[in-house]
Amino acid sequence: MGFKGTTILAVRRNGRVAIAGDGQVTAGDAVMKGNARKIRRMLDGKIVSGFAGATADAFTLSEVIEKHLKKYNGDLTRAAVEMAKEWRIDRNLRRLDAMILITDGNKIFLISGVGDVLEPEYDAIAIGSGGNFAYAAARAYLESSDLSAVEIAKKSLEIAADICIYTNRSILVEEVQGTV
Repeated sequence: MGFKGTTILAVRRNGRVAIAGDGQVTAGDAVMKGNARKIRRMLDGKIVSGFAGATADAFTLSEVIEKHLKKYNGDLTRAAVEMAKEWRIDRNLRRLDAMILITDGNKIFLISGVGDVLEPEYDAIAIGSGGNFAYAAARAYLESSDLSAVEIAKKSLEIAADICIYTNRSILVEEVQGTV
C-alpha cells in the first residue's frame, strides 16, 4: 500500500494476533538505520500497533491513537474510527504521511489518513513497500501450514525482505491474545 522503507504485517491464528515489522529506514537510496522499532505496545501491552511511513508522523499518530484508546477505555473499534475522523479533519494531522496496523488480539484494523478503517477479509493484512509480498506469503502459510501467528509473521517478512529492497531482516514481532 504505497509507503517506501518498511513492511508491517498482521496475522491472526488460533486466537492470537502477531504484528511484525522490519527495521530498515531509508532516505532515497540509502539505508539510514537497520534496526528501527516500528512495532509498539500500548495500554499496558493490550494493544499492538505497527506504522509505515514517515517516522515523525508515525510517532505523532501513535500518540493520537493512544489518546483515543484511553478516552474510550481500550475500545479499539471506537478509538480507530475517532482517530480516522480526527486525522481527516485536523489540518496538521491531515498532512501526516503514514499508515497504521493495530490490534487488540480480537480485531485488526488498517487506519489511513484518507479515513479508512479497514478490517482484513482474511486473517492477514500488510502495509508498506514490502506489504504485498509479506501479505501473499502470509496467506499461503495460513492456508498450507500449522505455523503459529508469530512464525507466519516472521517467515512472511523474511520473504518480503528477500524481494523488497526497502525491507530488511531485522524483524520485530509482537503478539497479543484475543479474548473469548
